[in-house]
Amino acid sequence: MIKLIGILIIVLGFTFRLDTIAVVLVAGVTTCLVSGVDFMTILSTLGEAFVKTRYMTLFLLTLPVIGILERNGLKERGAHFIKGMNSLTSGRILSFYMLIRTLAAALSVRLGGHVQFIRPLIHPMAQSASENKLSRNLSEKENDKLKGVACAVENYGNFFGQNVFVASGGVLLIVGTLQELGIIVEPYSVSKAAIPMAFISVILSFVQNYWTDMTLSKAHVDTQLEKEVKE
Repeated sequence: MIKLIGILIIVLGFTFRLDTIAVVLVAGVTTCLVSGVDFMTILSTLGEAFVKTRYMTLFLLTLPVIGILERNGLKERGAHFIKGMNSLTSGRILSFYMLIRTLAAALSVRLGGHVQFIRPLIHPMAQSASENKLSRNLSEKENDKLKGVACAVENYGNFFGQNVFVASGGVLLIVGTLQELGIIVEPYSVSKAAIPMAFISVILSFVQNYWTDMTLSKAHVDTQLEKEVKE
């Protein structure tokens, strides 16, 4: 039972809102010590884990770059670019991004992200397209809904597209989990099964984006009718 003390440390650390990394590190070291693992072995294991996964911190380098671009008008330039295209709607922009995002994930190309693409570029472009189409600014509620759909598109494309790539982390996790349960499968079989799911996710996203356009247009018509009735 004492070996479960790490869980208690994590629960208490999160409850008191302590530093997440420090809490997890202390919980892991404590669990190893009470389990009889040599302290030098613990340090060696932590060092090896850090070396193997150090590339995961590279995404932090993108944050200051995105911040600099936003400060110098990335969102405004994207919105200005869209205003010159009257045929575009928010749904069409999001559908196009969904297609590109899914294909990129299927090819294991690191494209997209809420911080890197959605917030500074895709959402402002979709918002500008809607406002240009409706000839008015979106309300706070409408804009929040558009933000949600834009973030959902990113999640759909990344989640369902990445498993099409045979060497993706999701595929390897599925294969490893099934092997532990005594079920032997090949990564290729998992990726093959993921293809129809990725296709269905793209179609359903197109439907959602189209419905978003229809919802915004209907709200605009209702607003115009209310104004005419009041007048």
